[in-house]
Amino acid sequence: MLAAAEAVARGMLISVFPLQMYRALQDAALVSKVYFLIGLLSLLAGLLVPFLARFLPRRWVYVAGASCFVTGSLMAIDGSASATVIGLLLTSIATVTTFVCFNAYVLDYIAKIELGRCETSRMFYSAAGWTVGPALGVILLRWWEPAPFLVSAAASFVMLVMFLTMRMGNGKLITKSRAAPTNPLGYLPRFFAQPRLVAGWLFAVIRSCGWWVYVVYLPIFAIQSGLGDQLGGIALSISNAALFVTPFMLRWMQRRSIRKTVRTGFLVAALFFASAALTSGLPWVAVLCLMSGSFFLILLDISAGLPFLLAVKPSERTEMSAVYSSYRDVSGILTPGVAWVVLSVAPLAALFAVGGTALLGAWALSRTLPERLGKTGLRQAPVPEPRYAAPPQMTSQDARIRA
Repeated sequence: MLAAAEAVARGMLISVFPLQMYRALQDAALVSKVYFLIGLLSLLAGLLVPFLARFLPRRWVYVAGASCFVTGSLMAIDGSASATVIGLLLTSIATVTTFVCFNAYVLDYIAKIELGRCETSRMFYSAAGWTVGPALGVILLRWWEPAPFLVSAAASFVMLVMFLTMRMGNGKLITKSRAAPTNPLGYLPRFFAQPRLVAGWLFAVIRSCGWWVYVVYLPIFAIQSGLGDQLGGIALSISNAALFVTPFMLRWMQRRSIRKTVRTGFLVAALFFASAALTSGLPWVAVLCLMSGSFFLILLDISAGLPFLLAVKPSERTEMSAVYSSYRDVSGILTPGVAWVVLSVAPLAALFAVGGTALLGAWALSRTLPERLGKTGLRQAPVPEPRYAAPPQMTSQDARIRA
């Protein structure tokens, strides 16, 4: 339910912010520069969450993040360039803060063998918000500019009230430490020393880069191609409708393996993104290719994060949740940064080719995943044959009873 409320809050603005930014700045390269700087600040905020959690209870960190959602949505109502940038910054910080806490709660209360079902349920409950939100957001923006921001603020407030009602507490592993608080970057060496965590994190980063290209630059491509400013939101809503079939994706993954699912998702998404670049002269065809590729990005949403989550040690849940959540901000730095450079020498369609190349690289990296990743590996223990003791000698009283 928390994920559903967050989906409404974020889904309503995910297609609105790129349009607002492009209207205010009138330059795709400058929009990329702003997203790049916001990504840097959001990454720093995400890495500081475990550090803050040592001073503040986890529930109050989540409350602070949800409050930033509300504040950022209300700030962006102004519509000016500065207000839009500040609103986007606050909502980005809110996203990463609540995501770190949410993942820590999941790892506290959900068994590892149930993580796949948990991710699928999370996305299924989020499907309505992510399906209706992007299209409704751009429609409301044209009808009355403050409307999508007010709806997002209301959904964020509902999420905050719902969390306080749940009384989730501070997590099972939170204990008061007598030692000095750990440097926020002090746990990074432990992360880089575990190849499975690094690979799982890279999968999340590259998958998120694909979404960045789709969410931010597809609407700009549509405007530049003369397809209108509503196409991006409508296309994202249609793509997100695939969230309703995530239970069937989960069954498909369970019949095969996480490794095969991840490899299939990255390979097919890469081919569709590359096709969009090649057919950019036919804008409708390019848009359809990107929409087809987004279907396999959703397949990756339920599978590409599992290699990381399955490798996390229980003693490092909060810290590694912060590292994992940084994939959003790293992709939010890499994608606009690369776009900033590419758009200075090439048309917007070149970004689709760059995104396809990155997805193809992730497909190559996924060869390192174990074949049986995610399998329980648990068999029913054989029942040992009982060792019967010699029957006790019958007493005279027992003999009389039996007689």
